[in-house]
Amino acid sequence: MNKNLYIDLNVLQTVPSSNINRDDTGAPKTALYGGVTRARVSSQSWKSAIRKTFKKENIGTGFRTKEAVRLLAEKLMSISPSLNEKSAFKKSAEVFKAVGIKVNKDGETGALLLVSPGQLEKLSQYVVNHPNDKFDKNETKKEIKKVLKSDNSLDLAIFGRMVADNPELNVDAAVQVAHALSTHEIVPEFDYYTALDDLQSKDSSGAAMLGTIEFNSATLYRYANVNVNELVHNLGAANAIQGISAFIKAFLLSMPTGKQNTFANKTLPNYVMITIRTDTPVNLVSAFEDPVKSNHGYVEKSVQSLEDEFQTAQKSGLVAEPILNTVLSSKKYKSQLDGQVANLTELLEKVTETLTEAVQDENTND
Repeated sequence: MNKNLYIDLNVLQTVPSSNINRDDTGAPKTALYGGVTRARVSSQSWKSAIRKTFKKENIGTGFRTKEAVRLLAEKLMSISPSLNEKSAFKKSAEVFKAVGIKVNKDGETGALLLVSPGQLEKLSQYVVNHPNDKFDKNETKKEIKKVLKSDNSLDLAIFGRMVADNPELNVDAAVQVAHALSTHEIVPEFDYYTALDDLQSKDSSGAAMLGTIEFNSATLYRYANVNVNELVHNLGAANAIQGISAFIKAFLLSMPTGKQNTFANKTLPNYVMITIRTDTPVNLVSAFEDPVKSNHGYVEKSVQSLEDEFQTAQKSGLVAEPILNTVLSSKKYKSQLDGQVANLTELLEKVTETLTEAVQDENTND
């Protein structure tokens, strides 16, 4: 693809008393923005939740593990029963070492390695089909690298892979996820809790356990963007468009699970705006640099600030007119923008249709 295509995902989501992403002290993560303290949820935390959603819904996920050698050995033994466990592990270790990935004496890689099921399948087939090949030969190394750069799972194609031992095996991420920030200032609160021993005498006083949990509540601004060209490069056009639909759904419906049993804080987005651009992605967080102030809820004013910022960006002369801007919002929070849809299904259909037409036009022009 020669024409650039980017997708902006802008989401407003209210979360009640919660602690979904903790720092090293157990407190909810925060950030200073616009001169005030904001609730913050790290991008890594939400990306982990998205990968879990992919796995739950059986959408193509890979294995992020130090045990890639064991996974390959098991695959080898499944397709070649004549190989015993020791031989399979030895061959598997040689495969990864051949392309510069360090494997320790316990058979683990030095760092987490993200590999897809398709890559493990092709590596095992290559080893079985070339039983006499020496893995240190240049041609063999090229074939192994080729396999490890193809057949990407959706999570690998979306979030990328960094291999410090051999940067040639890196996969550039097609998606960027921002740290979620509250649109307003937050004040930390503390829950003091106690627990009693069920078998303790009724006459006994005091608690068997006590402690405190820090929490806050917030209306979060969540943002991510998709580099469609990069995802097409990683997956192919058809799979990329399907993958984008799956990613958008997972991004909207997933949530980190920190302290979820304590707070039962799973909510749905209040407002979603998706924009497809041909020039550059645009994070609209500056809508909230001046924190929203309200005594009767933050969502309505946050929606207004976000849409004002979108229109300001479009009138600035710095960005081109998007090829699609669509909004999904509850009737309670009225949008002033065109392109509104009634439900998630319609939203995904609109995005998929626009991307399909854009990719087809690109192929026709080529």
